[in-house]
Amino acid sequence: MTTTWVLVANHGNAHLFETEGAGKGLRYVQNIPHPAGRLKNQDINADKPGRSQDSMKTGGRHAMGKEYSPKEQEALRYAKHLAEILDAGRTSHRYAQVVLVAEPRLLGELRSALDPHTAALVSASHSKDLANLAEHDMATHLEKLVQC
Repeated sequence: MTTTWVLVANHGNAHLFETEGAGKGLRYVQNIPHPAGRLKNQDINADKPGRSQDSMKTGGRHAMGKEYSPKEQEALRYAKHLAEILDAGRTSHRYAQVVLVAEPRLLGELRSALDPHTAALVSASHSKDLANLAEHDMATHLEKLVQC
């Protein structure tokens, strides 16, 4: 019997399901909350960016930029956390393939964070935000997407 894990995620929450195949339905495995994903940038990082003095004669001052906003940094951390859970499931042989369903930006970050061996087990992915649906409604949508 082939077990498939189905991860449904958005920036604030994720749900993990598993199925044994077509017609077998979905079984809820766990909830993986991420409360920090619901915060605004100013709530995640209360400090202002540092300031710098120009070395030229103009003497202008400007804010130091960040490569990622605090919200984007939090999303990257969450994607890495979800990838670690999927990696742990793979190494303990809990599933043979995985389906990813996530909002588009998180889906891309999650794919980037996956170990190459885990990424090879991704059988399908869907860029949809279903994580806030009720469990029954989510299962109905997933059965159509995953054919379980």
